[in-house]
Amino acid sequence: MNPLPLWIAPVPGDFQPHLTPFLLPGDVVRPCIVVCPGGGYGGRARHEADPIARKFNDLGFHAFVLEYRVHPQAHFPEPQQDALRAIKLVRARAAEFRIRPDAIAILGFSAGGHLAVSASFLYDRIEANAGDGADAVSARPDASILCYAVISGVAEPHSGSFKNLLGTTEPAEAELQALSGERNVDADTPPAFLWHTAEDGAVPVANSLNYAAALRKAGVPFALHVFPFGSHGLGLAPDRPDIARWPELCADFLHRLGW
Repeated sequence: MNPLPLWIAPVPGDFQPHLTPFLLPGDVVRPCIVVCPGGGYGGRARHEADPIARKFNDLGFHAFVLEYRVHPQAHFPEPQQDALRAIKLVRARAAEFRIRPDAIAILGFSAGGHLAVSASFLYDRIEANAGDGADAVSARPDASILCYAVISGVAEPHSGSFKNLLGTTEPAEAELQALSGERNVDADTPPAFLWHTAEDGAVPVANSLNYAAALRKAGVPFALHVFPFGSHGLGLAPDRPDIARWPELCADFLHRLGW
């Protein structure tokens, strides 16, 4: 299936955001994962894109890879608009794609994880309409999957991601707080699956720990897996069998939610 443009009208710049579909054959209606590669809001890491979608295909999920806008072409809120528009587009065309419209997760690595977590609280605060039928459906993800995610702009942040996202070398404290996932959790926040390594030297594990604590306080279901060893950016972690189990652990969590 050909890539799906996110927006009806072209956006400024050479790069046009789009979804790359990875749909399983047959007539079975399945849950869906929207994959957001990481890259510090300055790129999109390929090992966190198509291989992830194929892995979740193997686990019985439809998937799409979101190719969203990044610095220097785009800054907040444009990457978030791309993510929210992607969810709306997939949900609006759920019957066509044989997707459960109530079982759409957004998955992100590193800064892509921030994109995923921000979709979990900005879904009703940022407009992501394009003048078609998708405007009428919700942009709220039904779950988030956060892989060594950048979550906080104030508590052990990955400052480079926020500088790229906001397009400035000196982001304002108020902006950083407003975009910190752990500060925007409430009872309506989607359930989350998180994994991280304790020795991640790029994005501290505190990002995941603090978000999990906020979810617990709000009574939102979550699963948190902290692996003791391993660097940042592992993706599917093919050389680390202890960590490579994370997609199966994630699928189990989603099944326990009724997916």
